[in-house]
Amino acid sequence: MSDDIIVSREDWSLHRKGYLDQSRHKEKVQEVIKKQLGDLIVDESIIISDGKKTMKVPMRSLEEFRFRFDYNKRNHTGQGNKKMKDGEILARDNARKHVAGNSQGAGEEPGIDIYEAEVTYEDLAAILFDELQLPNLDDKKRPLIAHDKPEFRDIRKKGLMANIDKKRTLIESIKRQALAGKRQNLCITPEDLRFKTWETHPNYETNAVIIAMMDTSGSMGQFEKYISRTFFFWMVRFLREKYENVEMRFLAHHTEAKEVTEEEFFTRGESGGTRCSSVYQLALEMIQREYPPAHYNIYPVHFTDGDNIGSDNTRAMNLMQKLVEISQVVGYGEILRTHYSSTLMTTLRRIADPKLRLVTIRDRQEVYEALKTVFS
Repeated sequence: MSDDIIVSREDWSLHRKGYLDQSRHKEKVQEVIKKQLGDLIVDESIIISDGKKTMKVPMRSLEEFRFRFDYNKRNHTGQGNKKMKDGEILARDNARKHVAGNSQGAGEEPGIDIYEAEVTYEDLAAILFDELQLPNLDDKKRPLIAHDKPEFRDIRKKGLMANIDKKRTLIESIKRQALAGKRQNLCITPEDLRFKTWETHPNYETNAVIIAMMDTSGSMGQFEKYISRTFFFWMVRFLREKYENVEMRFLAHHTEAKEVTEEEFFTRGESGGTRCSSVYQLALEMIQREYPPAHYNIYPVHFTDGDNIGSDNTRAMNLMQKLVEISQVVGYGEILRTHYSSTLMTTLRRIADPKLRLVTIRDRQEVYEALKTVFS
């Protein structure tokens, strides 16, 4: 008589159910954020709060797939018959009949459950910054940094116990006992010890400088200033998040240009006319004095409403040409309420160099595309 054997195996996937649901929920939230990223990054609550608050994003509820039994055996959407052909549409989703602005009157079908998911600044930044980078970054432009960096490059028989190489020590012990023909428990002797040694060498890092230039003249209204500051808000945080050795200088201008602090750059407002050549001239002088192009990756970015003095356009174009020649990329953006380009934008388009990236923002949602155009 043979003994009965009962094999019991626990399904460990059940223990991972919570983790899987959490991961799926996180993926769905990220998908919704990506679709609404253009609206989310210009949300005033994030910009004014300096990225310390959360916002709520509406999204459809996530339900698990399950079987529903119909004991009355009625026909349902998606149930075919022998007369159906491949590719034939059975029915349409009832949710499409209840979109906003439907002029067919009140509907009878149930709607879709919508709830709001909280989104933090870190969530937005992680998704946005994945799509941005400093273009044309030249690793050869890396001046010597003051400190040295140690590197383990050699193995020796003597050294500090803190630097012992455990793997090589075990290998030496196994080799010694194998050559002696011994088969016993592993024994480590002083002869088996191996230590890592290091050499110091200069630490080089890629250097880059961002020159942020903003028009603060009287023609810059509340919308223009808000869009400019929103663009630079995300630009500054993107650079500090992804690059360690990037310097940032802030220039403001009307008919005259001057360097300001970061706080002044984002808060101050001025009046007067607009002469864009003044800020280009100041940027060139700063580069010549402090950031030689042979050692620095240079990225000037300028935002204005394009309302420049007509007689200044030619001079501005000539100075912009010099900036483009010594920079990795130059960004020029205009905030306009009309469908017409400014005379300055028309003039700058004569510069046939792909390093000059021109963007026009007419709506809040276009800030996202402007960021991707300049930093891609």
